[in-house]
Amino acid sequence: MALESERREYQFGRLTRESLADSPFQQFELWMQQALESDIKDPTAMCVATVGADGRPWQRMVLLKGFDEHGFVFYTNLGSRKAREIAANSQVSLHFPWVRLDRQVIVGGRAEPLPKTEVLSYFLKRPAESQLGAWASRQSAPISSRQILEAEFQRLKDKFSKGKVPLPDFWGGFRVVPDSIEFWQGGNRRLHDRFYYQLEDGEWGVERLAP
Repeated sequence: MALESERREYQFGRLTRESLADSPFQQFELWMQQALESDIKDPTAMCVATVGADGRPWQRMVLLKGFDEHGFVFYTNLGSRKAREIAANSQVSLHFPWVRLDRQVIVGGRAEPLPKTEVLSYFLKRPAESQLGAWASRQSAPISSRQILEAEFQRLKDKFSKGKVPLPDFWGGFRVVPDSIEFWQGGNRRLHDRFYYQLEDGEWGVERLAP
């Protein structure tokens, strides 16, 4: 399949040093709000990249469930590949692909386990079927058929039908504490605008990068 001719111009907007917020968290909040107000599907979706013990990176999409000046929060099965790789190497990268807005944000930092109280607070807010799904799936483990997964879901639905679904002991979350954040705005003639925030001695510095 030849794809050399698949291209377009990026003309959504520009990003200037004068328009940037001093804090990358303020800049991210602005762009996230604009993404939420756009017609992007799943604007909170982000790619989480981890590195295995063999040095090979792996990526997957998850949903951002909160952020502030302390970091970016997501939840997962603690037996999943991502959680196991984070346990061995806490350095991760997040990527927000807001293609419709000709934008992307890349976050580099350290993933820290969330306290159980925070995990429980979020889990109790999930729809009941999402809670059951967390119980039914041993994420990243081999499974022989879809029918087995469906049957386990129904078994758990029957088991917990008369009460609240408890928090699984194998389910948790992480906060990615960033030390670098890049904001990328597509530009025409491939002259994109890129600004890179880096944390040094507790202070955020920013510089423009060549596209």
